[in-house]
Amino acid sequence: MRLAREGLKPVVICLAIAVFFWFFYVPFAVVFAAGAGFLAWFFRDPERTLPEDQRAWVSPADGKVVQVGRANHPFTGESNYLGIFMSPLDVHVNRMPGGGRIEYMEYVPGKKWMAFAPKASEENERFFLGFQSSEGKAMVVQIAGFLARRIVCSKRRGDYLVRGERFGMIKLGSRVDVYMPLSVKPCVRTGQRVKSGVTVIGVVDGGQAKKNA
Repeated sequence: MRLAREGLKPVVICLAIAVFFWFFYVPFAVVFAAGAGFLAWFFRDPERTLPEDQRAWVSPADGKVVQVGRANHPFTGESNYLGIFMSPLDVHVNRMPGGGRIEYMEYVPGKKWMAFAPKASEENERFFLGFQSSEGKAMVVQIAGFLARRIVCSKRRGDYLVRGERFGMIKLGSRVDVYMPLSVKPCVRTGQRVKSGVTVIGVVDGGQAKKNA
């Protein structure tokens, strides 16, 4: 199982402490070894197989869809929108729903409402990553939840990312919102479980894409 790079340091530290205590006090060694095992599981980063259909946009996160509808943002304009709640048990690595060049990044400090609550998208700590796709402007928003303590984005403005590429993670329970161009029609429903890089959340409408071009 691949380990997210954000988890490498804490896992190594726990293992080193476990080895140290093995020679002095075994119970402590067992505790830290167990901690290393938990961290390795939490920071797991499994490989994912993308759908073959190049018109398909994929989920940026593992979790449950809690909102589907329309939304408006200054960067994207009116968009098809959905929110995905990630529980502490889900894989927390985030992936790009579609390919494109990063043109907009903004960090907004905020509250720690439960991530599945609608107001979390407007009031919680969050990080915006907007990109120009072949269908138009789109955006993913990493939102900290009640338990989340750190949002990580490993990319920079100007980077070009492909569909399904890793771009960051949120530690512990959290949420990821997606703003898709209107030519990308949502194909998930509220309450549905999704997997990052695997589940198709939207499909490009060829006729609408030509109309918007």
